[in-house]
Amino acid sequence: MVFPFLKKKKSPIWDRILDDDSTRLRLKYDTYYPIFDRQAGTRVFKDGKEYVMLSSNDYLGLSHHPKIKEAGAQALKNWGSSTTGARLANGGRAFHRELEEALASFLGKESCHVFSAGYLACVSAITGFVGRKDIILADKNLHSSLWSGIKLSGAQCERFAHNHPAHLREILESEDPNAGKAVVIEGIYSMEGHIARLPELLEICQEFKSFVILDDAHGFGVLGGEGRGTADHFGLTDEIDVICGSFSKSLSGIGGFVASSTDAIEYLRSHSKQTIFSAALTPASCACAHAALDLMKNEPQHRERLFKNLARYNSLLKELNLDTWNSEAPAVPIVLGEKEKVYYFWKALLEKGVYSVISIAPGVPPGKDLIRTAISAAHTDEDLDRIEEAMRYAVTKI
Repeated sequence: MVFPFLKKKKSPIWDRILDDDSTRLRLKYDTYYPIFDRQAGTRVFKDGKEYVMLSSNDYLGLSHHPKIKEAGAQALKNWGSSTTGARLANGGRAFHRELEEALASFLGKESCHVFSAGYLACVSAITGFVGRKDIILADKNLHSSLWSGIKLSGAQCERFAHNHPAHLREILESEDPNAGKAVVIEGIYSMEGHIARLPELLEICQEFKSFVILDDAHGFGVLGGEGRGTADHFGLTDEIDVICGSFSKSLSGIGGFVASSTDAIEYLRSHSKQTIFSAALTPASCACAHAALDLMKNEPQHRERLFKNLARYNSLLKELNLDTWNSEAPAVPIVLGEKEKVYYFWKALLEKGVYSVISIAPGVPPGKDLIRTAISAAHTDEDLDRIEEAMRYAVTKI
């Protein structure tokens, strides 16, 4: 008997799949997609070995908070596992509306729509508002989700140098003044840890009558009053047309949101395919996000601990003369510049029980190959001691 999976596949696509160097090298060096056997706080376990997690985006350390677990369990009991469909088809539920109202109020916007993934929310924040006849001005270091939205929008796209207001102005000056223009930026850039130069960027956007879309996935919960985000940090919430983000960072959950005026959100619900046709966020995910939002507002000690941990971590990296790309956020890259150095540094951290993640070109600009790390409020002094020991060891391996 010949099993079907042993037969030779015949097509150009299968040829490409079976002869892909990227996949072959990933599997050979085992750098991505690990499966951990269990987790306890910031510690993860694989093949009998314990690691401190140093690449999670759990900035406020809320993923194991008892109030969040209780809220998720109660929602599952009351509402079941899913609404099993898109909200346009079989409706939303009270928990969707309650979360959306809470988020909109917290962010200083009139209205909000929640999604089953942050990636989906960021795509929708562009496709829901920008059309084929418009022009998009995009920071060249945007997240993949935003590039997906830009491509799907069909709009003309011009890239400006990362976080560079003068280059944005230069491009806008050359564009048709009567064309619809959207500027897409991030609040905190997830790979670099850079905070957007919002005051300068928004001044230019207003001058050229540009619609502003801000992905604040990594600023939400970190910057601004009570964690309201990058726009609040600069006192510029009203100048931002659309704020989108994710629940998988500071809210320690799954899902995403788009917040804007009531008119804009209703327009999104009419025109974004990702909004119209995607299944609704689950009851448990909504409840967990809502509980985390309440904790963000009412338990400031988590942000305080985050910044305390970050100060200690940055001090260590500075002492070791490691290049952090001038990160201003809990997402802290360690730029080593060469794939080989990155790999050996990463392996050394693993040897000492610290898990991080590699990012190399083309995921980052040439010469910026790096180890991507992230600090959490959940990291204990003992965790930071182990991280310090691992970092001191890793620098000896490059």
